[in-house]
Amino acid sequence: MRSGDPWASSDPLGEALHFLRMSGSFYCRSELTPPWGLDLPPEPGSMWFHVVNAGRCWLDVDGDEPRQLQPGDFALVPHGEGHRLYSEPGTPTPRFDELEYDCGTERYAILRHDGGGGGTPTSLVCGTVRFGHPAARSLMALLPDAVIIDGASRSPSPEAEWMHSTLRLIAAEGRQLRPGGEAVITRLSDILVIQAIRAWIADHPAGHVGWLRALQDPRIGRAMSLVHRDPAKPWSVAALARETAMSRSAFAARFTELVGEPVMHYVTRWRMQVALDRLQQGDSSVGELAAHLGYESEAAFKRAFKRTVGITPGSVRRTPPEELLTSAADAGA
Repeated sequence: MRSGDPWASSDPLGEALHFLRMSGSFYCRSELTPPWGLDLPPEPGSMWFHVVNAGRCWLDVDGDEPRQLQPGDFALVPHGEGHRLYSEPGTPTPRFDELEYDCGTERYAILRHDGGGGGTPTSLVCGTVRFGHPAARSLMALLPDAVIIDGASRSPSPEAEWMHSTLRLIAAEGRQLRPGGEAVITRLSDILVIQAIRAWIADHPAGHVGWLRALQDPRIGRAMSLVHRDPAKPWSVAALARETAMSRSAFAARFTELVGEPVMHYVTRWRMQVALDRLQQGDSSVGELAAHLGYESEAAFKRAFKRTVGITPGSVRRTPPEELLTSAADAGA
């Protein structure tokens, strides 16, 4: 993080959101006439989102009551779980990835379906985004099975209007595939996901407990930000306590109370999350990571990684993605 970065210390929660490095995986614009249904299969490591441009539909995520979505609503399914969209309860739901699309690219498709029953068509923009940074994994783990931003009922505010304007831009781009349209939808969707998460944090009690509450604490949040920005620094409880103008004992007790684990456990776990992310990307060797994260030897880094994540660094690229997700969860991601 560069010196003077406005995200650096005044807003640790904002900095955590700033770390969300998203990459679009797939986007689809759908024009659907009732009756219709879609089964969206699990996408481990991804977040599904759905924008309702016109018409209505039902969102059914396992473990939750089905929720009707209306024009302007924005829905997130943050844990990559399989779920269903349909015009009316009881409608058959074929697998989304087995349907034929009118046209599209590798990452963008258009789906048109006429169920023959008449009625008001539903227009949707759906997509998946992936998150790489460990801050994203920590945040995603705290979200519920579905986050619904109700476009009709949110009280008037600059933030709500901004979200509605973004939704309108996505709808406009989705109505016709113009040159550069895929890139525009990708960027707008990524920003909208962050806005939706911010709205959920602000509006729900669960956004003020655990890791999120710790980030919002003026002193503990600052300490966490320091670790996030510079994991290779030789942090100690005493050093972080000095940075927060607290006594060592008071800082250690409050950190454990808010974060749910001792300071140095969190520092090590964060380093290993960063390492796991970089190993998955394939752009760093084990030796480079050891040096980058402040370890005096590659052997010491390997021991810490195996102890925290449960697998060796060298086996990350040979491990199936679903097993890596389990390892990341075990590491507290």
